[in-house]
Parts: sequence; structure tokens; C-alpha cells
Amino acid sequence: MKKAYIPLAIFAVLVAFLGIGLTLNPREIPSPLIGKPAPDFTAPVLDNPALTVTKQDMLGKVWLLNTWASWCVACREEHPLLVEFAKTKTIPIVGLDYKDKDADGLKWLARYGNPYDVAIADRDAKIGINFGVYGVPESFLIDKAGIIRYKQIGPFTEEAIRDKLIPLVRELQK
Repeated sequence: MKKAYIPLAIFAVLVAFLGIGLTLNPREIPSPLIGKPAPDFTAPVLDNPALTVTKQDMLGKVWLLNTWASWCVACREEHPLLVEFAKTKTIPIVGLDYKDKDADGLKWLARYGNPYDVAIADRDAKIGINFGVYGVPESFLIDKAGIIRYKQIGPFTEEAIRDKLIPLVRELQK
């Protein structure tokens, strides 16, 4: 008779795990890179491929690396917020055009506005892979020493910029 309850107990445990999983926010997946040095990179500038940008160029600044692409629907949702945030000149924003054609990225920026202090190309996704990007948009707040301090998975919202990004930037700029 007790053996008959084993499948019921297993089912109850599975339902409990499913219930717990459904309450978690998938955008709050912790990045293993938080608190670690940003990966080194050298990338061509999107509108002038003869020039390059490296992580070392950004040392001494608190800055935001925003991955985006012209084919990304969620990037269109986030982009107007980045354009407005960029007007505050709070921090430099580096746009990483991920798995995209340069011409498509440039056309997209011309159409929707360019919030980036510099836009760089990641045609083969090597930089994105090193940062652990698995979808766009994703953003990384990097401190003066080149350490990743925050990762935004998915598009920024007004609340995320106001309540998470700006306070952390102010703290890091001290």
C-alpha cells in the first residue's frame, strides 16, 4: 500500500519545483562575470572600420557596453530610452553591433538615432561570446578599473535605468 504513494510523492515534489521556478524572474539570471574583469577586445568602429576600440581605451571611465543589432526587435523597444539617457552625458555608452552587417547597423542608427559615444562591430560574435551574451539586447556596466559591475539582460526599462543603473553609476563614479 505504501508503494502506491511513491509516484504521488514524486509528482508533488515536481509540482513544487515547477511552482518555485515560475515565480523566478528570468531577467535576474546572475552573470558569472559580475565582479570580474571585462574580457579584452579590439573591435572596428562601425562607421570607420580603419579605427578600433579596445577595453584599454575605456579604462579610467565608468561606461556601459550595450549589445544590439539591426535585426533585434527588443532593441527597438530599448533604443529610445538609450537615446534619452545618452543626452544626460552621465557615462559613455559603447554600442556593440552584434552579429550584424555594418551597413545594416549604420542604417538602423541613422533611422532611430545614435545614443553611442562609439559604435563597434562584432560581426562574428566573438566579443559577445566572451561577455556571455546569449541574446540582444544585453548591457554591461563596467567600472574605471575594467570590472563588470552590473548586467542588464533584455531591454532596459525606465525603471531599470532610474532605479538600478543611475544609482550604481553614481556610486562607481565616486
